[in-house]
Amino acid sequence: MEKKKMMHIGLCEGDIGRYVFLPGSPERTEKIAKYFENPREIAYNREYRTWTGTLDGVPVAVTSTGIGGPSTAIAVEELHQIGADTMMRVGSCASTSPKVSMGDIVIPGGAVRMEGVGEHYLPVEFPAVPDFQMMKALEEAAIEEGLPYDTGVTITKASFYSQTSPETKPVAPELLYRWDAYVKGGATNTSMECAPLFLICGSLGIRAASVMVSATNCKEYEEQARTRPLEDLEDRVIRVAIAGMRRIIRRDRKEG
Repeated sequence: MEKKKMMHIGLCEGDIGRYVFLPGSPERTEKIAKYFENPREIAYNREYRTWTGTLDGVPVAVTSTGIGGPSTAIAVEELHQIGADTMMRVGSCASTSPKVSMGDIVIPGGAVRMEGVGEHYLPVEFPAVPDFQMMKALEEAAIEEGLPYDTGVTITKASFYSQTSPETKPVAPELLYRWDAYVKGGATNTSMECAPLFLICGSLGIRAASVMVSATNCKEYEEQARTRPLEDLEDRVIRVAIAGMRRIIRRDRKEG
């Protein structure tokens, strides 16, 4: 019987293993796959580009999600349908706190739900949090790599430009109030995929965590603040992600 191919990611059951990295950018999939043993590109449809390979002999994959919650939700749902049960976002974020500087690794312990996709899965009262053991593995990896890191709350926004230029929007007073409240509450950074990733994976009963690199200093946006190549920042977070996933794989082997 012919296997069913997923509508958007273009993959079938058996194409990937249980461990999947999730960058936003299709170009970043190739950079992550360079750390695999025997990397091979197997699908590229719309924003969803997938490579497979192994880490320490165990099958792994990397699939890009595109930007934001809706496309991330599609990737997570379809990857889960074909066998993935451990998903790790690998991306970038912007600092909202002096605690996070450009180049720092960010491993969020929770996400503000300033987005809408999560409400299609769980009530707004339900917290968007990662798998604790995956988060700890990433923290250990950052320490192992000798990189500064933060485990504070990330703000998952639904719109990039309502953050970078909120004063130009008709709902500017509300946006400015909410951003100020989040920062006063201790949020250290902002990104666009963490909350839906944590909520969707939680509702599916699978593991998820996120590791990011800050592309800015506090309250400086990407186009204003980048004084070093993005490629250098990307390599930092990819190294931590690979080391973290290796730790997760080893723990799973040990636990049988």
